[in-house]
Amino acid sequence: GALIGIATAYLGGFVDLLFQRVVDGMMAFPGLILALGIMAVLGASERNVIFVLIILFIPGSSRVVRSTALAVKETVYIDAAKAIGSSDMRIILRHFLPNCVAPYIVFATANLGVAIIVEASLSFLGVGTPIDVPSWGGMLSYAGTKYVEVAPWLIIFPSMCIFTVVFGFNLLGDAIRDVLDPRLRGAI
Repeated sequence: GALIGIATAYLGGFVDLLFQRVVDGMMAFPGLILALGIMAVLGASERNVIFVLIILFIPGSSRVVRSTALAVKETVYIDAAKAIGSSDMRIILRHFLPNCVAPYIVFATANLGVAIIVEASLSFLGVGTPIDVPSWGGMLSYAGTKYVEVAPWLIIFPSMCIFTVVFGFNLLGDAIRDVLDPRLRGAI
């Protein structure tokens, strides 16, 4: 998704328009419903869950990186790099990528938490990972249907683990953004 965002922003024109309309089409579907539909077609397995998560997060990451890359494209140092004859690959790797990595890392870590929630939701609904594979969603589903009245802690602890890990990844993303953002390097 990040590579698509940088490439389309740099190339612009018809390529940008075409790829962004495809991204818009992918973002038009509600994520969990799209994930349920794909998992219903492909079947329950770990690889299919990973494939579904990739499909769900490519459009958002492409959009975030593209917006940052469009801002970078209008800067003076990009014009200077073009004026001295730098290749397109050098401009992308040397100028676009370092300035687009901080928002992408924040997006990725925030969506890592969302990916955990989507996987847990799919497993809870019975279309995610198989029953023999340990999963917090599978634990919630099994405990919720069998032991909710007898042993409610079987639901509470997996839920607390999901909350803690998702919150931790969000905090990690913010901390990494603060460290990697070139605009904040002289502020500390």
